[in-house]
Amino acid sequence: MGSTEFAVAAEGLRKRYGDTRALDGVDLRVPAGTVHGVLGPNGAGKTTLVRVLTTLTRPDAGRAEVAGHDVVRAAGRVRSRVGLVGQHAAVDEVIGGRQNLVMFGRLYHLGTRTARSRADELLERFRLTDAAHRPVGTYSGGMRRRLDLAVGMILAPPVLFLDEPTTGLDPRGRIEVWDAVRALVGGGTTVLLTTQYLEEADQLATDVSVVDHGRIIASGTPERLKTRLGGDRLDVVVRHPADLAVAAEILGKIGGTGADVHADARRIDTPVTDRVAALTDAVRAFDAAGIAVEDIGLRRPTLDEVFLDLTKEREEVA
Repeated sequence: MGSTEFAVAAEGLRKRYGDTRALDGVDLRVPAGTVHGVLGPNGAGKTTLVRVLTTLTRPDAGRAEVAGHDVVRAAGRVRSRVGLVGQHAAVDEVIGGRQNLVMFGRLYHLGTRTARSRADELLERFRLTDAAHRPVGTYSGGMRRRLDLAVGMILAPPVLFLDEPTTGLDPRGRIEVWDAVRALVGGGTTVLLTTQYLEEADQLATDVSVVDHGRIIASGTPERLKTRLGGDRLDVVVRHPADLAVAAEILGKIGGTGADVHADARRIDTPVTDRVAALTDAVRAFDAAGIAVEDIGLRRPTLDEVFLDLTKEREEVA
């Protein structure tokens, strides 16, 4: 560790709460100026990891550096270099957005004039100027989370931690937050994002770490993780459930590795290597077998499928 190449670096982080291993030897590297997604279900250890990296919780073992400073030995320096947006809004809903930002600026020991100037800059950056004087209680969910992001950027920290920033938001609100995060990274901020929404990591993250039971079980770019499941997949929905078995046999031969059957949806899918040839062969084979097809197409695996595959492997090993 100690390299300026990485905004966040951790080795062997461990943390227990009673009999529960919240972190069980976590290693992590986040290059400066990128978004790193940390994925996992509730209880996987995501929030504990964020609390350790932001100096709110002391690790039992291992070490970590954030923005070039040790989170235990130089906790004060780390705090001056990071922003944290937690799962729950920390703003005052009675006063306006601008008043909130000025108040937080003063709490961070900015002078009155500087706090006001910084508030105006952030309101413009996060497209909240028109609502600057409205009570925050009248904001939409997406606007409120954008204000949370603005609060986290009061001191223009080089590293920003977002702990499940879009939980509970509707699709429009999530897109608004995603746009704000992209703007931050475009300005040079490093973002570590924890989320349960795999689509969110797919949209934002340069690299992803999948966490389960306090351990990182896989890391890489979203595309690299998806290739674990064989690259492209051929999806077929048959019209009649009685045709599923024969359709699965046909598709399994085309893919060469068997096919997955989703009986409730009357759907079969298999990984393929030659996209066009596989699709053409499937159409001809189903036509020859007299199987009526409602839908057929090629798609990339989702991160949801990758996560389910990874956790299934761990359960089988256990």
